[in-house]
Amino acid sequence: MALWMEAGSEPKTNEEIIDLQAISAIKHSAAIELKDKGNEYVKKGKKHYSDAIDCYTRAINQKALNDSESSLLYSNRAHVNLLLGNYRRALQDAEEAVKLSPTNVKALYRAVKASLSLNQLDEAKSYCEKGLQQSQDNEELKKLSSQINTKISENEQREIEVSKALALAKGLVSAFEDRQVKIGKAMYQELTGIKKPMLDKNNILHWPVLLLYAEVKSSDIIEDFCETDMFSVHLDMMFSESSPPLPWDTKNAYTRDALELYYEADSGVCLSKKEILRCLLDGTAASHLEKFGVEETDAAPSSVASGNGPKWVRANERRTLHDILKSPDIVVPGIPVFYVISKKSSFYKDFKSGNWAPPNIA
Repeated sequence: MALWMEAGSEPKTNEEIIDLQAISAIKHSAAIELKDKGNEYVKKGKKHYSDAIDCYTRAINQKALNDSESSLLYSNRAHVNLLLGNYRRALQDAEEAVKLSPTNVKALYRAVKASLSLNQLDEAKSYCEKGLQQSQDNEELKKLSSQINTKISENEQREIEVSKALALAKGLVSAFEDRQVKIGKAMYQELTGIKKPMLDKNNILHWPVLLLYAEVKSSDIIEDFCETDMFSVHLDMMFSESSPPLPWDTKNAYTRDALELYYEADSGVCLSKKEILRCLLDGTAASHLEKFGVEETDAAPSSVASGNGPKWVRANERRTLHDILKSPDIVVPGIPVFYVISKKSSFYKDFKSGNWAPPNIA
């Protein structure tokens, strides 16, 4: 009997040939029946999709159909996997269907859908083009082609934005290094958000600068403080005679002639180049990047903390912001932070004597 023939051996007698033909016919009939049953399950809805996949799989395993018929089985199974959101399996089935029958438009369509769902845009575009070669007026494939081209354009634009953001961030890191400005962990972001410095076309740094009124836990921000500016210029404008007093300054203590500026010295940990880049990229198109294409020169972050608590250093208003920030005892907490104190205030003595410390910020 042909049923007992060894694998790979050829039938030698008429009886064996007849047996094999009969077995082949039975398997072919079973495969067709399983395919039709699978189609019925698909029509019944989502609850029966797993049954449909089982029928198509069993039909494929019969290995009794020609390439065109087998392509249809793989394409049908790809369809169900698409409906279930099994895009990887759907793509594998659609690809197998196309191999067996390159003119199978439905298989090509499903290969496009699966590739697009997996964001494999090059593959999606290739299958879509092949599908349109077979069916030029296929409206569904035309719609998918438009979607693919839109996504490709969006990705290209996103890559441009990522490259631009990374270049700007690297430019800032180089500017910090050139100016010997040390950058630490960002503080007070609940007040400032993720404001960052910028370099203008003349390679001049512009900083957002946070002013803290320690006495009343209030704040102000100078959005664009050019590094070549002196503090006196900004303070003269902010506290001019024509400017209204601060709403909480009921005693009118914070007048221009009474103000002093301080920064916290010998405090903070310098971030590594990679950490600074990560902070600068936060909120940009490149915020997802894990690698930045830079060598990490810092073995470990360095600290300028003295261990003796905060040390307040008065900032000379006649010095430029650049001159102050390059001081060896200052670590910029993301953006420059200065404390505004009034000599007319009773708080002045507490601050100067070291009896006040900024709140701990996580």
